Amino acid sequence: MSTIAAWPSRAELWLDQRGKGAWIAAIVLGFIAFWPIGLALLAYMIWSKRMFSKCQGRLAHQDHHSHMNSMRMRRYGIRPSGNSAFDAYKADTIDRLEHEQDEFEAFLKRLRESKDKAEFDEYLNDRARAAKETPEEGGEGEGTGKY
Repeated sequence: MSTIAAWPSRAELWLDQRGKGAWIAAIVLGFIAFWPIGLALLAYMIWSKRMFSKCQGRLAHQDHHSHMNSMRMRRYGIRPSGNSAFDAYKADTIDRLEHEQDEFEAFLKRLRESKDKAEFDEYLNDRARAAKETPEEGGEGEGTGKY
């Protein structure tokens, strides 16, 4: 998943970790910045039942790891199976695959950069070779009869 597409779930997790106060502050700031943003956040809090939950700050009633797993499952649209061990295995497998994808993308980036550098070095070598083959036209005026 690209980093641009992942920011809403990271922001949601960040706000969840800080509790209802952070959500309310985000709503107020949303209304101040651009009222539809505040309205959208308020609607989301009501729709997701965060507004009326008894859970206060730092995920008081929920273990952090299981919350991370449920967030990951929601992010990918994967429905929970009802078996927490299997759901944890599935979430860990997804994490491992994401990590491998990130490593592969970094490898491709390094490969592209090395190819670009090789092509640029070849260009510079061709240019230097062409400059040596073509005699320089300099020294106009002295003894050439040109003015």
